[in-house]
Amino acid sequence: MTGEVILRAEKVTKVFPGTVALQDVDFEIRAGAVNVLVGENGAGKSTLMKILAGVERPSSGRLLLDGREVFFHSVRDAGRHGIGIIFQELNLCPNLSVAENIFISHPPLRFGIDIDGRQQVEGARALLQRLEQEIDPETLVADLRIGQQQIVEIAKTLAEEVRILIMDEPTSALSANEVDVLFRVINELKAAGVAIIYISHRLEELGRIGDTVTVLRDGRLQATAPMAEATIPWIIGKMVGPMLDAATTSAAQVDLAPMLEIEELRLPRASGGFTVDHVSLAVAPGEVVGIYGLLGAGRSELFECLMGLQPMMKGEIRLDGKPLGALPLAARIRAGLALVPEDRQREGLVQSLSVGKNLTLASLWRFLRGLSIAERRERDAVAEIVKSLWIKVSSPEVEVTALSGGNQQKVVIGKTLLTRPKVLLLDEPSRGIDIGAKAEVFRTMRKLADDGLAVLFSTSDLMEVMAVPDRILVMSNGKLTGNFNRAEATEEALVAASTRNLRRGSAAA
Repeated sequence: MTGEVILRAEKVTKVFPGTVALQDVDFEIRAGAVNVLVGENGAGKSTLMKILAGVERPSSGRLLLDGREVFFHSVRDAGRHGIGIIFQELNLCPNLSVAENIFISHPPLRFGIDIDGRQQVEGARALLQRLEQEIDPETLVADLRIGQQQIVEIAKTLAEEVRILIMDEPTSALSANEVDVLFRVINELKAAGVAIIYISHRLEELGRIGDTVTVLRDGRLQATAPMAEATIPWIIGKMVGPMLDAATTSAAQVDLAPMLEIEELRLPRASGGFTVDHVSLAVAPGEVVGIYGLLGAGRSELFECLMGLQPMMKGEIRLDGKPLGALPLAARIRAGLALVPEDRQREGLVQSLSVGKNLTLASLWRFLRGLSIAERRERDAVAEIVKSLWIKVSSPEVEVTALSGGNQQKVVIGKTLLTRPKVLLLDEPSRGIDIGAKAEVFRTMRKLADDGLAVLFSTSDLMEVMAVPDRILVMSNGKLTGNFNRAEATEEALVAASTRNLRRGSAAA
């Protein structure tokens, strides 16, 4: 039985220039319960959460806290009322340490005058231990991987005494083991009476922790139900209608020469050993290959080596039979190698540019006419990719930051496709994308493979790697520890391979 309603949104509407993000939405948050909120990208989930957390103010409607109407003018104002939020897009200062980020809003003071650095570090270490993470509190956030930064974001919110905790896609960059730890912490918070608002596109998670589920679609409330009565098909039906298969198996042209070949690729680790440890693999034209592994397995570093972003890398990389040698990043893109990075905000987008300018940023050479850009050809290419990827935007001239997280991810993928790659690398391509958008991304991957591209993607999602690729590779601690055809792969075999060769203290599934 869930607790009493402590926060209620009544007839909340939010209008932005040119779009209605929310219309007459009612939403109840109960104490000691996980209140799940789901919907496609652009459905209004993040907008509603920003209103509850004081980031945005509603155009109409009202918020009732403990039965009394409240007005939040800022995140700090909402925080004073006991509301905390973990944003989908990380809200960290990369030039500060982990401990400084965790206590940035309320640092421990010495005699009420200056910051007690020692107490700050010890407090951060205790929070990280609660999350079962061996992250040094004095490490700069800029030096952490995206999954570790997600942990820091969670720890930062846990450091505050909150009555209501909003979690917007908290597991999008976490391994299976880290998700289990987070769920244990959520259960502890529930037992202490904290109300949790939980947003996730990983529908299989919701039944594990949810008490109630609310579905939004196109800014409107579709349904609310106890989680015990809501099935995944019911949720999907309320979100997008019946789910379509994301991909079908293609006949990879394995009789042809590999489009991508890697031999004895290795990346030394500063502390000794290798982050990428003597990896050899090949991907044929028309083949979709998935790389599965836990956080820190070396998947992202492998892709960085392929793109020439790791100068200490050794080994041989051949693209369409030609060695890449020491080619710089731009030359590798022109040669036909393209990467969709894991962190779209830092590495995939220029925040100050429009959707259209972001889409063509990596392929401007295609639209050159003498010394100028053929603007009509550029506009036509942008319109085609917006349509083919179903990017929800009123105009390509809109600034990319106005899009939802999932649509921003589609812009990054579209930018990569406009370079006309021969080999497409995708690092966690479905991070922060709803189930409908995932299906579109994976259908796009399959279509590109059918057109002769070699597709190599990485994921920490077992369901994705079991459903999408023709062949599955597994990495653990920098090494390739498994190679399976999709038909013969089992969850048990993949998990076993992903925990093989782990160093002491590494996460285990």
